[in-house]
Amino acid sequence: MPEIKIISEQKCFGGVQGFYSHQSSACNGEMKFGVFVPPAAKAGKVATLTYLAGLTCTEETFVIKAGAQRLAAELGLMLIAPDTSPRNQNIEGEDDDWDFGTGAGFYLDATEELWAKAYNMQTYVVEELRHIVAENFSADLSRHGIFGHSMGGHGALTLHLKHPKTYKSASAFAPICAPMSCPWGQKAFKNYLGGDKQVWEKHDASQLVATQPSKALLLVDQGLADNFLESELHPHLLEQAAKGSGQKLTLRRHEGYDHSYYFIQTFMEDHLRHHAKELTN
Repeated sequence: MPEIKIISEQKCFGGVQGFYSHQSSACNGEMKFGVFVPPAAKAGKVATLTYLAGLTCTEETFVIKAGAQRLAAELGLMLIAPDTSPRNQNIEGEDDDWDFGTGAGFYLDATEELWAKAYNMQTYVVEELRHIVAENFSADLSRHGIFGHSMGGHGALTLHLKHPKTYKSASAFAPICAPMSCPWGQKAFKNYLGGDKQVWEKHDASQLVATQPSKALLLVDQGLADNFLESELHPHLLEQAAKGSGQKLTLRRHEGYDHSYYFIQTFMEDHLRHHAKELTN
Protein backbone atom coordinates (compact mmCIF):
# COMPACT_ATOMS: atom_id res chain seq x y z
CA MET A 1 0.00 0.00 0.00
CA PRO A 2 1.51 3.38 -1.01
CA GLU A 3 2.35 5.82 1.74
CA ILE A 4 0.37 9.03 1.95
CA LYS A 5 1.96 12.45 2.22
CA ILE A 6 0.40 15.14 4.38
CA ILE A 7 -0.18 18.32 2.39
CA SER A 8 -1.92 20.15 5.23
CA GLU A 9 -3.95 19.48 8.37
CA GLN A 10 -6.06 21.99 10.29
CA LYS A 11 -8.28 21.67 13.35
CA CYS A 12 -11.92 22.06 12.30
CA PHE A 13 -15.05 21.80 14.49
CA GLY A 14 -13.12 19.72 17.02
CA GLY A 15 -11.86 17.35 14.33
CA VAL A 16 -9.23 17.62 11.62
CA GLN A 17 -9.53 18.67 7.98
CA GLY A 18 -6.60 17.34 6.04
CA PHE A 19 -5.34 17.12 2.48
CA TYR A 20 -3.11 14.27 1.37
CA SER A 21 -1.40 12.83 -1.70
CA HIS A 22 -0.16 9.42 -2.78
CA GLN A 23 1.06 7.54 -5.82
CA SER A 24 -1.84 5.83 -7.57
CA SER A 25 -1.46 2.74 -9.71
CA ALA A 26 -5.06 3.07 -10.96
CA CYS A 27 -4.48 6.64 -12.14
CA ASN A 28 -0.81 6.36 -13.12
CA GLY A 29 0.57 9.08 -10.91
CA GLU A 30 0.04 11.33 -7.93
CA MET A 31 -3.52 11.72 -6.67
CA LYS A 32 -4.74 14.09 -3.99
CA PHE A 33 -7.69 13.77 -1.63
CA GLY A 34 -9.23 15.46 1.37
CA VAL A 35 -10.41 13.89 4.63
CA PHE A 36 -12.43 15.41 7.44
CA VAL A 37 -11.97 13.34 10.59
CA PRO A 38 -14.70 14.14 13.15
CA PRO A 39 -13.90 14.34 16.87
CA ALA A 40 -15.76 11.05 17.46
CA ALA A 41 -12.94 9.23 15.65
CA LYS A 42 -10.79 9.70 18.75
CA ALA A 43 -12.93 7.06 20.45
CA GLY A 44 -13.16 4.57 17.59
CA LYS A 45 -14.05 4.03 13.97
CA VAL A 46 -16.80 6.19 12.49
CA ALA A 47 -19.24 5.97 9.58
CA THR A 48 -17.76 7.35 6.38
CA LEU A 49 -19.04 9.33 3.40
CA THR A 50 -17.25 9.74 0.09
CA TYR A 51 -18.17 12.86 -1.89
CA LEU A 52 -17.59 12.98 -5.65
CA ALA A 53 -17.30 16.44 -7.16
CA GLY A 54 -18.31 17.63 -10.62
CA LEU A 55 -16.65 18.76 -13.83
CA THR A 56 -13.55 20.99 -13.44
CA CYS A 57 -13.48 20.47 -9.67
CA THR A 58 -10.68 19.16 -7.46
CA GLU A 59 -10.36 17.52 -4.06
CA GLU A 60 -10.65 21.01 -2.52
CA THR A 61 -13.98 22.08 -4.02
CA PHE A 62 -16.37 20.26 -1.70
CA VAL A 63 -14.19 20.80 1.35
CA ILE A 64 -14.07 24.57 0.89
CA LYS A 65 -17.51 25.31 -0.58
CA ALA A 66 -20.06 22.82 0.77
CA GLY A 67 -20.06 23.73 4.46
CA ALA A 68 -20.35 20.10 5.53
CA GLN A 69 -17.82 19.82 8.36
CA ARG A 70 -19.86 21.34 11.19
CA LEU A 71 -22.72 18.86 10.94
CA ALA A 72 -20.40 15.99 10.02
CA ALA A 73 -18.61 16.65 13.32
CA GLU A 74 -21.93 16.60 15.17
CA LEU A 75 -23.08 13.40 13.48
CA GLY A 76 -19.72 11.66 13.72
CA LEU A 77 -19.25 11.26 9.96
CA MET A 78 -15.88 11.09 8.23
CA LEU A 79 -15.83 12.85 4.85
CA ILE A 80 -13.62 11.69 1.98
CA ALA A 81 -13.14 13.96 -1.04
CA PRO A 82 -11.09 12.58 -3.96
CA ASP A 83 -9.98 14.52 -7.01
CA THR A 84 -12.13 14.27 -10.14
CA SER A 85 -9.57 12.76 -12.53
CA PRO A 86 -5.93 11.87 -13.03
CA ARG A 87 -3.63 14.82 -13.72
CA ASN A 88 -0.68 15.56 -16.00
CA GLN A 89 -0.87 12.42 -18.14
CA ASN A 90 0.24 14.20 -21.31
CA ILE A 91 -2.46 12.48 -23.34
CA GLU A 92 -3.37 14.17 -26.61
CA GLY A 93 -6.64 16.03 -26.08
CA GLU A 94 -6.53 15.72 -22.28
CA ASP A 95 -6.69 19.47 -21.68
CA ASP A 96 -8.51 20.64 -24.81
CA ASP A 97 -11.97 20.95 -23.24
CA TRP A 98 -13.34 21.74 -19.79
CA ASP A 99 -15.87 18.89 -19.94
CA PHE A 100 -13.53 16.05 -20.90
CA GLY A 101 -10.11 14.80 -19.78
CA THR A 102 -8.51 16.62 -16.86
CA GLY A 103 -11.15 17.31 -14.19
CA ALA A 104 -13.65 15.07 -15.97
CA GLY A 105 -12.89 11.43 -15.14
CA PHE A 106 -16.62 10.50 -14.93
CA TYR A 107 -15.92 7.88 -12.22
CA LEU A 108 -15.52 4.99 -14.65
CA ASP A 109 -12.64 2.86 -15.90
CA ALA A 110 -11.67 3.77 -19.46
CA THR A 111 -11.35 0.94 -21.95
CA GLU A 112 -10.10 2.91 -24.96
CA GLU A 113 -6.32 2.49 -25.26
CA LEU A 114 -5.42 6.18 -25.12
CA TRP A 115 -7.14 6.62 -21.74
CA ALA A 116 -7.08 3.17 -20.12
CA LYS A 117 -3.64 3.52 -18.55
CA ALA A 118 -4.69 6.32 -16.21
CA TYR A 119 -8.39 7.17 -16.40
CA ASN A 120 -9.63 4.51 -13.99
CA MET A 121 -11.57 6.54 -11.48
CA GLN A 122 -13.97 3.72 -10.62
CA THR A 123 -11.14 1.47 -9.51
CA TYR A 124 -9.48 4.40 -7.79
CA VAL A 125 -12.53 5.40 -5.73
CA VAL A 126 -14.00 1.96 -5.01
CA GLU A 127 -10.79 0.06 -4.35
CA GLU A 128 -7.55 2.02 -4.09
CA LEU A 129 -8.73 5.04 -2.12
CA ARG A 130 -10.87 2.88 0.18
CA HIS A 131 -7.83 0.78 1.05
CA ILE A 132 -5.78 3.89 1.77
CA VAL A 133 -8.52 5.31 3.99
CA ALA A 134 -8.83 2.00 5.86
CA GLU A 135 -5.08 1.89 6.47
CA ASN A 136 -4.65 5.50 7.59
CA PHE A 137 -7.88 6.72 9.22
CA SER A 138 -10.43 5.53 11.78
CA ALA A 139 -13.05 4.78 9.14
CA ASP A 140 -15.73 2.15 9.60
CA LEU A 141 -16.05 1.00 6.00
CA SER A 142 -18.87 -1.36 6.87
CA ARG A 143 -20.85 1.89 7.21
CA HIS A 144 -19.84 3.70 4.04
CA GLY A 145 -22.05 5.99 1.94
CA ILE A 146 -21.45 7.98 -1.22
CA PHE A 147 -22.81 11.24 -2.59
CA GLY A 148 -21.88 13.89 -5.12
CA HIS A 149 -22.77 16.75 -7.45
CA SER A 150 -23.41 16.83 -11.21
CA MET A 151 -20.79 14.50 -12.75
CA GLY A 152 -20.10 13.42 -9.18
CA GLY A 153 -23.80 12.79 -8.62
CA HIS A 154 -23.66 10.49 -11.64
CA GLY A 155 -20.66 8.80 -10.05
CA ALA A 156 -22.30 8.45 -6.65
CA LEU A 157 -25.47 6.88 -8.04
CA THR A 158 -23.70 4.51 -10.45
CA LEU A 159 -21.02 3.37 -8.00
CA HIS A 160 -23.68 2.70 -5.37
CA LEU A 161 -25.85 0.75 -7.80
CA LYS A 162 -22.86 -1.29 -9.00
CA HIS A 163 -21.47 -1.78 -5.49
CA PRO A 164 -24.43 -1.70 -3.07
CA LYS A 165 -22.59 -3.73 -0.44
CA THR A 166 -19.69 -1.29 -0.51
CA TYR A 167 -21.78 1.89 -0.42
CA LYS A 168 -24.79 1.30 1.81
CA SER A 169 -26.31 4.76 1.18
CA ALA A 170 -26.34 7.19 -1.74
CA SER A 171 -27.54 10.67 -2.61
CA ALA A 172 -26.87 13.33 -5.22
CA PHE A 173 -27.17 17.03 -5.97
CA ALA A 174 -28.21 17.81 -9.56
CA PRO A 175 -26.74 14.58 -10.93
CA ILE A 176 -26.24 13.67 -14.58
CA CYS A 177 -29.00 11.08 -14.35
CA ALA A 178 -28.85 9.67 -17.88
CA PRO A 179 -25.41 10.33 -19.39
CA MET A 180 -26.24 8.26 -22.48
CA SER A 181 -28.84 10.90 -23.31
CA CYS A 182 -26.83 14.11 -22.87
CA PRO A 183 -23.84 15.77 -24.56
CA TRP A 184 -21.54 15.57 -21.51
CA GLY A 185 -22.11 11.86 -21.08
CA GLN A 186 -22.01 11.00 -24.76
CA LYS A 187 -18.70 12.80 -25.18
CA ALA A 188 -17.15 11.08 -22.17
CA PHE A 189 -18.52 7.62 -22.94
CA LYS A 190 -17.49 7.65 -26.61
CA ASN A 191 -13.94 8.71 -25.80
CA TYR A 192 -13.39 6.63 -22.65
CA LEU A 193 -15.44 3.55 -23.56
CA GLY A 194 -15.75 3.46 -27.35
CA GLY A 195 -18.88 3.30 -29.46
CA ASP A 196 -20.70 0.27 -28.02
CA LYS A 197 -23.78 1.64 -26.25
CA GLN A 198 -24.35 -1.64 -24.44
CA VAL A 199 -21.12 -0.86 -22.60
CA TRP A 200 -22.38 2.66 -21.87
CA GLU A 201 -25.46 1.25 -20.14
CA LYS A 202 -23.24 -0.11 -17.34
CA HIS A 203 -22.37 3.48 -16.39
CA ASP A 204 -25.76 5.17 -16.73
CA ALA A 205 -27.73 5.66 -13.48
CA SER A 206 -31.14 5.50 -15.15
CA GLN A 207 -30.23 2.28 -16.95
CA LEU A 208 -28.82 0.75 -13.76
CA VAL A 209 -31.87 1.71 -11.70
CA ALA A 210 -34.04 0.02 -14.31
CA THR A 211 -32.05 -3.22 -14.38
CA GLN A 212 -30.47 -3.56 -10.95
CA PRO A 213 -32.21 -1.42 -8.33
CA SER A 214 -30.74 -1.35 -4.85
CA LYS A 215 -32.46 -1.68 -1.49
CA ALA A 216 -31.35 1.78 -0.41
CA LEU A 217 -33.41 4.95 -0.49
CA LEU A 218 -31.82 7.33 -2.98
CA LEU A 219 -32.07 11.05 -2.20
CA VAL A 220 -31.74 13.45 -5.15
CA ASP A 221 -32.12 17.23 -5.02
CA GLN A 222 -32.49 19.28 -8.21
CA GLY A 223 -32.79 23.04 -8.64
CA LEU A 224 -35.34 24.19 -11.20
CA ALA A 225 -33.26 27.27 -12.14
CA ASP A 226 -30.33 25.01 -13.07
CA ASN A 227 -28.98 26.02 -16.50
CA PHE A 228 -28.09 22.40 -17.24
CA LEU A 229 -31.40 20.83 -16.22
CA GLU A 230 -32.96 20.42 -19.66
CA SER A 231 -29.82 19.68 -21.67
CA GLU A 232 -27.64 17.55 -19.40
CA LEU A 233 -29.29 16.28 -16.20
CA HIS A 234 -32.64 14.61 -17.06
CA PRO A 235 -33.86 13.66 -13.56
CA HIS A 236 -37.21 12.66 -15.06
CA LEU A 237 -35.52 9.67 -16.71
CA LEU A 238 -34.18 8.51 -13.34
CA GLU A 239 -37.64 9.00 -11.85
CA GLN A 240 -39.27 6.94 -14.62
CA ALA A 241 -36.74 4.15 -14.22
CA ALA A 242 -37.24 4.06 -10.44
CA LYS A 243 -41.01 3.80 -10.81
CA GLY A 244 -40.59 0.92 -13.22
CA SER A 245 -38.11 -1.07 -11.14
CA GLY A 246 -39.34 -0.28 -7.63
CA GLN A 247 -36.19 1.60 -6.66
CA LYS A 248 -36.86 3.77 -3.61
CA LEU A 249 -36.20 7.35 -4.67
CA THR A 250 -36.87 10.74 -3.12
CA LEU A 251 -36.46 13.28 -5.92
CA ARG A 252 -36.99 16.84 -4.72
CA ARG A 253 -37.30 19.76 -7.15
CA HIS A 254 -36.58 23.25 -5.81
CA GLU A 255 -37.81 26.50 -7.36
CA GLY A 256 -35.16 29.16 -7.89
CA TYR A 257 -32.05 27.09 -7.14
CA ASP A 258 -29.28 26.71 -9.70
CA HIS A 259 -26.30 24.38 -10.20
CA SER A 260 -23.95 26.11 -7.76
CA TYR A 261 -22.60 25.32 -4.32
CA TYR A 262 -25.06 27.82 -2.86
CA PHE A 263 -27.69 25.22 -3.79
CA ILE A 264 -25.56 22.43 -2.33
CA GLN A 265 -24.97 24.34 0.92
CA THR A 266 -28.70 24.86 1.31
CA PHE A 267 -29.53 21.15 1.32
CA MET A 268 -26.29 19.68 2.66
CA GLU A 269 -27.76 19.11 6.11
CA ASP A 270 -30.56 16.98 4.65
CA HIS A 271 -28.06 14.81 2.82
CA LEU A 272 -25.78 14.30 5.81
CA ARG A 273 -28.73 13.38 8.01
CA HIS A 274 -30.02 11.04 5.30
CA HIS A 275 -26.73 9.17 5.26
CA ALA A 276 -26.37 9.13 9.03
CA LYS A 277 -29.81 7.53 9.28
CA GLU A 278 -29.23 5.03 6.47
CA LEU A 279 -25.82 4.00 7.84
CA THR A 280 -27.19 3.28 11.33
CA ASN A 281 -30.12 1.12 10.15
